[in-house]
Parts: sequence; structure tokens; C-alpha cells
Amino acid sequence: MILCIETATGVCSAALCDEKRVHGVSEAPPGMSHAAQLTVIIQQLMKEYRITATDLDAVAVSKGPGSYTGLRIGVSAAKGIAYGAGIPLIGINTLAAMCSGYISRHPDDLRPGTLLCPMIDARRMEVYNAIFAADGTRVTETSASIIDKNSFSEFLAENQVIFFGNGSGKCRGIIAGLNAFFRDDFSLSASYLFIPSVNAMRNRQFEDLAYFEPYYLKEFIATVPKSFFPDKPE
Repeated sequence: MILCIETATGVCSAALCDEKRVHGVSEAPPGMSHAAQLTVIIQQLMKEYRITATDLDAVAVSKGPGSYTGLRIGVSAAKGIAYGAGIPLIGINTLAAMCSGYISRHPDDLRPGTLLCPMIDARRMEVYNAIFAADGTRVTETSASIIDKNSFSEFLAENQVIFFGNGSGKCRGIIAGLNAFFRDDFSLSASYLFIPSVNAMRNRQFEDLAYFEPYYLKEFIATVPKSFFPDKPE
């Protein structure tokens, strides 16, 4: 059994799967703190299926890109469980997990030549993204892109491209063309780590617990509101 953890965006969820299927999913209520809820939903899930950490074969975690704080919370929890139970840790690219989830949920959207572009909001007009073929094969590397009217034009010229994820909504109306399609009903879930984590388990693609860090892609920059600073004296 593999415990899957997803905290890369506003969604905080956990899932249990084996090589054949997802057995159960537990998700925190929207708007709740990942730090406060992640341990709770993991405990609820494992209690429901009457297993403990020592019954697990591995822990899989969505490693990024995504929210700096969310990734740090998820990876820290996954490393702690893996270390405590003496089991392998699997890190899954968040965009690859999104792609896998889309393929399993919306197979009727896919036709020969269709490309998938999962997007995660990176603030303002920037999104984390990558292009995948309809079978899940990666076409481009993960990147942080500032979206304008020319974004993805080389792909849209020849292929239908489906944009989805919490970063896609703000791109609607900017990315134009008959081949651009947007899915607004897609939300991340730990269950989407199922196929990538099973493949990693089979291929023994494990992370080094001592050195594994989230894939932030961009450096974290803390900002301080202007109101924090007192007005200068005249």
C-alpha cells in the first residue's frame, strides 16, 4: 500500500493506493490550513482502512512546483512518515500528477495529437506549466512562464491544447485560437499520484531521505506590507 500526499496548491489531500487501484481519499475542507489538517486527514484515512505506517510499502508526495508553504508541509510530513516507518519515499512532479489525473478523468477529451497543459498559479500572470502528450509523455520541461498572447503559439498552430489547473483561468482570453481549450472543473487530488507512484515503485525510483527537497522552481521571496514600516518623521 502506498500513502499519497498532495499539498502543492490550495488542496490538501491524502490517498491510499496499491498497484491496482485507489482505495480511499481524504481531503481537508477548503480554506483550512495545510499544517493543521494534513496530519488529521492522514490519520483519518489510515484509521478507516485499519492500517498503520508500518503496513505501508512507500510514501508518495507531490514535490512541486507549487505553493512554497504547501510543498514544505507535504514533503516534511512524507519524509517523517517514511523515516519513522523505514519505507521508501517517492517524489512526484505535481504537473505530471495533474496530467495523469486528467487522462484518467477525461479520456473522452483526448484524441490523436491532443496536448495537455497543466497550469499552477504562480501569481500575477505567471504560471508553472509543462506540455504533455495525450498518453502522458512529457513534451516540454517544467517552467515558470509569464503568459501573453503568443504563449504556446507553436503548439496551438498544429495541435489542440487543453489548459487546466488553478492557473488556467486567468489565461483564458489571453491565450486565443481555435485549438485552445480550457477546463474549469479540474481540482488537484492525492489520488492523481496513483499511476506515477506505482510506476516509480516498480522502477524503484526513490528519493534520498537525507537530501530530498521540494521542487520549488522559483526562489521564495518574502514580502512585507508597506504598512509594516512606520512613516518617516518630517
